[in-house]
Amino acid sequence: MATVVYRTGDDVSTDTIYPGRFMATVLPAETPQFCFADDKAFNGALQKRAFAPGSVIVAGQNFGCGSSREQAASTLKGHGLVVVARGFARIFLQNSCNLGVPTVICPSIEADLGDELDITATAVRNLTKGRDFPILPLPPARQAIIDAGGLIAYTRRRLVGK
Repeated sequence: MATVVYRTGDDVSTDTIYPGRFMATVLPAETPQFCFADDKAFNGALQKRAFAPGSVIVAGQNFGCGSSREQAASTLKGHGLVVVARGFARIFLQNSCNLGVPTVICPSIEADLGDELDITATAVRNLTKGRDFPILPLPPARQAIIDAGGLIAYTRRRLVGK
């Protein structure tokens, strides 16, 4: 079970997730401090570790549009956030998979801040509202990379043999 801690509309750009003025740092250990930096309340809560790992951002269509900056995905990973969106921008989705950021494509998701969700392989169950929303599963290869924690971990497992 996970709690919705942030909700966005459609077309959230990578500049909103990770503002371009912080591009001087690319180290995954440093990017989390700039997660949604222009939303002072949400960023402040993230900095105070107010949310448990596995907390959920619910988004509309085209989450992660704009530039191909990898930091937009790494900043989310740094906080252990899960993104459930109606749809993702192509490059953001690939960057998220490569970094092991849990992403769930749920075209009909309906959830509000504070709602409790249970995410399974086939659906997102909004426990607060008592409704289920089917997900579009990622291709097995992409899901395996996310499940491994990212492309480096996935490759390491494949080379070492689990």
